[in-house]
Amino acid sequence: MTQATSAVETKLAAARMRLLMDKPFLGALVLRLPLKSAGAWCRTMATDARAIYYNPEWVNELSTAHTQFALAHEALHCGLGHFARRGQRVQRKWDIACDFAINPVLMDEGLKPPMDALVLDVYRGLSAEEIYPCLDDELEDNDTLDDHVWDSDEAEGGQGSGDSDPNKDSGSGGKKSDEGQNAGPSSQPDQTEQNEPPKPLSGIEKEHLQQQWQRYMAAAAQRARETGKLPASLARLCDAAIATQISWRAVLAQYLSMSGRDDYSWQRPSRRSGDVAANQFEVMWPSLRSHSGDVYVALDTSGSVSEADLSGFLAELNAIKAASKVRVTLFACDMQLAPDAPWVYEVWEPLKLPENIDGGGGTSFTPVFDWIEKSGHKPDSLVYFTDAVGAFPKHAPEYPVMWLVKGKAAVPFGQRIQLND
Repeated sequence: MTQATSAVETKLAAARMRLLMDKPFLGALVLRLPLKSAGAWCRTMATDARAIYYNPEWVNELSTAHTQFALAHEALHCGLGHFARRGQRVQRKWDIACDFAINPVLMDEGLKPPMDALVLDVYRGLSAEEIYPCLDDELEDNDTLDDHVWDSDEAEGGQGSGDSDPNKDSGSGGKKSDEGQNAGPSSQPDQTEQNEPPKPLSGIEKEHLQQQWQRYMAAAAQRARETGKLPASLARLCDAAIATQISWRAVLAQYLSMSGRDDYSWQRPSRRSGDVAANQFEVMWPSLRSHSGDVYVALDTSGSVSEADLSGFLAELNAIKAASKVRVTLFACDMQLAPDAPWVYEVWEPLKLPENIDGGGGTSFTPVFDWIEKSGHKPDSLVYFTDAVGAFPKHAPEYPVMWLVKGKAAVPFGQRIQLND
């Protein structure tokens, strides 16, 4: 081992230990990733969600503070599941969006970024999904701090053949247990050089690792809370990352299928109907009862929700409604209900965007709830499509409410499903 190599390994070990003491949440995540010296393919640092690879020459030029930032940067990519969230987005553009999302978080924690780090205040507090559409397609003047080797466009988004064994050695970190490979790495980096970049993750590997990292995030957050060193900003970020990934379409389909369903009833038929014999030992058979669901749907027509958003939502709702036996009562509301609202669509009628929903003003959700209360109706459920920025009713209704939310605003009651995922 050369003196330069020894100095680099000492710097990495010291930076990792300092993170663990000063920033226990980030330090615990970094400890989940073995440190591997890389060949010429690695510009700076890299990760495949299984290990951190580093260019010794680049690390040698960093200060200890910059090294802490670089290590935390790699670990937070993994903790936030960036390796599993790209979908069909362009890889380079997605990678840059991920860096813009992470770097301000680390800076807010007092870590010092190297000169090459991408930072713009306009993206502070935004997720990679929110940043991505704001980026130019060219991006010649931007480059990520690190290499994201979990993915490649050539490998079709890293989906692989779908039959890869997630517990098999992929060349990037050795064998894994259910709690992840090398969950407790040694204090010193691996001296074996990784001469070739690891292979992109398969779809199964991404899914397995995403679940693993959600557990790691939860465990790291718990330890940091116990020491009183989990800032509110990181707590919110962690909660969002470890929340169950829910498809709003699947949840909406479940709402509609539960509202309109066929079920069996054991209710005794009336004797006056002549269907039941008069003796006390008659056999009771279940009878099929068909229930046509009654679902109310409200559209936020304020200026912050576009007509294209509303049309797209109704198209999705139509596709789900076609397979469900539900009657839909449709509302349109900004500060007040649209003049002709509500509109009723029977089980067999397709939904369409009504003409008289000009809207464009502020937002109040109370008119919809007030109308339902005054009508005396009790729907099976209410689905509200909105950005959730407005005046809410003071009390939750007795019926279920599902909010399909574009943006980050919270709701005071009901089930909140994030749309811009």
